[in-house]
Amino acid sequence: MNASGRVIGLILIAIGAVVAIISGLWLLSGMSEGTLRGSGALFGAAFLFLVVVAPLVGGGIFFLMRGRAEEKATARARAQRRLLDMVSTRGKISIIDIAQELKLSRSEIEGDLYDLVGMGLFTGYVDWKSGTLQSVEAARLQGAQHCPNCGGVLQLAGKGLVKCPYCGAEIFLGPDGARQIAQPAANPAISSTGGQR
Repeated sequence: MNASGRVIGLILIAIGAVVAIISGLWLLSGMSEGTLRGSGALFGAAFLFLVVVAPLVGGGIFFLMRGRAEEKATARARAQRRLLDMVSTRGKISIIDIAQELKLSRSEIEGDLYDLVGMGLFTGYVDWKSGTLQSVEAARLQGAQHCPNCGGVLQLAGKGLVKCPYCGAEIFLGPDGARQIAQPAANPAISSTGGQR
């Protein structure tokens, strides 16, 4: 609707402007001919403005602003999709390469990446220090207790996010991955009653 919303908005604003001009000329011609008094012209102008022109222009502005907002949202979704495609196809990619190809800042890339993780669309890890982003198959990361970057023991840092305290890499897991790290697998040598098998 973004393109059609903008077009509808511009059309409504144009119609409102044309109606305002035509009604203004009509009222002025009535006053100059002497068939319309000043009070009648004032009432007619106020009535036409409030009933016809203001709703048309207001609706046009609404559609125009909504179209622009949807255009921005579509552009952001397109950039997120390109980011996801780049990481998925290349496997490992430099954040600088992403910034150059997508013409985004590091903070925008970081925000888009966190959004993709929040939607459950990306699993992998990023090393902000070295500036690399790596896509890892979710099955390889689920329940992992060690950092795929340096081998350090992992700590939970948020929903679907585990941060390595040693190298600073952020590991993005699928929806069940963080739950598995938070609750490590029980020792198979100990039964559920607490006794040794």
